[in-house]
Amino acid sequence: MDIPSIDGDPFVDPVHPVPPRRSVEGSTLIVGRTASLTLATDSLIVLDEGFAQTRRWSCCESKTTQAIPFYTILWAELSGFEILIKYARPTAKNVVRVSTINYPVEKPEHPHTVAWVDTLLDRAYGEAQRRKRIKILINPFGGKGKAQKWYLRDIEPIFAAAKCEVDVQKTQYRGHSIEIAENLDVDAFDVIAACSGDGLPHEVFNGLGKKRDARRALKKLAVVQLPCGSGNAMSWNLNGTDSPSMAALCVVKGIRTPLDLISITQGDRRTLSFLSQAVGIVAETDLGTEHLRWLGSARFTYGILVRLLRKTIYPCDVALKVEVASKPEVREHYGRALNDRSLPEQHRDSGDPPDADNHRREPGLPPLRYGTVQNDLPQGWISFPYDKLGNFYSGNMAFMAPDANFFPATLPNDGCMDLATVDGDISRTAAIRSFLAVENGKFFDMPHVKYCKISGYRIVPKNQKDGYISIDGERMPFEPFQAEVHRGLGTVLSKTGHVYEAPGVVPKGIVSA
Repeated sequence: MDIPSIDGDPFVDPVHPVPPRRSVEGSTLIVGRTASLTLATDSLIVLDEGFAQTRRWSCCESKTTQAIPFYTILWAELSGFEILIKYARPTAKNVVRVSTINYPVEKPEHPHTVAWVDTLLDRAYGEAQRRKRIKILINPFGGKGKAQKWYLRDIEPIFAAAKCEVDVQKTQYRGHSIEIAENLDVDAFDVIAACSGDGLPHEVFNGLGKKRDARRALKKLAVVQLPCGSGNAMSWNLNGTDSPSMAALCVVKGIRTPLDLISITQGDRRTLSFLSQAVGIVAETDLGTEHLRWLGSARFTYGILVRLLRKTIYPCDVALKVEVASKPEVREHYGRALNDRSLPEQHRDSGDPPDADNHRREPGLPPLRYGTVQNDLPQGWISFPYDKLGNFYSGNMAFMAPDANFFPATLPNDGCMDLATVDGDISRTAAIRSFLAVENGKFFDMPHVKYCKISGYRIVPKNQKDGYISIDGERMPFEPFQAEVHRGLGTVLSKTGHVYEAPGVVPKGIVSA
């Protein structure tokens, strides 16, 4: 019979076997002779006397201690007689790389180690799904042709370390993602990830919307962006970054979140929008300065200033279905949502079927509550001529660019679009101040900015032969169109499950949760 001992301690009675070493609270795992792993409040604490000699990490809290946030832990397992822990280690301000720690574990400790690893993974993933099955679409032209390189260098290693199952496909032409999404086996994946700018997510949503079981597909498959394009607004809103490696970590740890989608009808066409719609100065600046892409983000600033100085107007007739009319009411609405801890699935349209079987029986997209732009104006809408429109901007997300939080009160699934309008005949100084205020977070409070929440609208351009209408950054025909919200029709992955990664308009007395 083998008699256990503790490192040859002479004070241990060899006649009475001692149990394997455990911490008093059970949150500490003793590994090797000089190391321990402890589950703290929000981090894994690695205590290793060997650090003093090897200094394997530069960010140690002391010569012998390293704290690894649970959020960065990708996977852990007992492999043979070793415990392996893989995590995303920061190597620069906005870059993480996979790193591994491993320690020997004695055989008597295996049952305790397996239970300890399960607890670690519970802490590391929380509400997030482990080992996601991800369909990855790479736009080979994204990021000036570097999307494939960024995927292999920054993204793939993180997914592999987290034991995600991936299927990679390159898009070959404009609209290819629509076809891929439309024909995708919904049950084979949990996530569709677009390595691109905002154009591919727009295509993916519309491809899923073409499926016979569109509602089920849009609920089942979370659409995410791995930022590899020139416009990465989706990632800024859901992940708070445009770093490919940081976004990959966010996808691994992302919480399924219902997302409002907007139906746009023009003529007999129906398109889904997830980001924004614009008529006026923003649309013209975005779409009318393609020839100035060599200016980078400065082309947007240049385009805005040129049109503001010209005091350009875009006359049209407007109709709105207003849900929250004033800025103080919008603040209160946003503040209540911050502290709403109901389950994400409760934020989908109450008209959705309650289970998967019903989803399969109901084909296509939800019916349009307000009809199309070709129908009579719905009851309860307000209509008015807007002959001196400067900018009509409707947002479903907050950030339109890294420093452009146009819609600080937007929420992923409140059943509303946020509408910001600015008259085109205000003074040049006031107009310039209003748009410059976007960068410092004061756009919402500018007196010339009208801001409300709506569930539908109609725009009929007039006195113009041609112009620009932008839907998620894509140019649409310059003709009348109508929009309406479908609450929680789509699904994305986010950090919190209920708000965007953008500074909001929190009213006094409400603390952000």
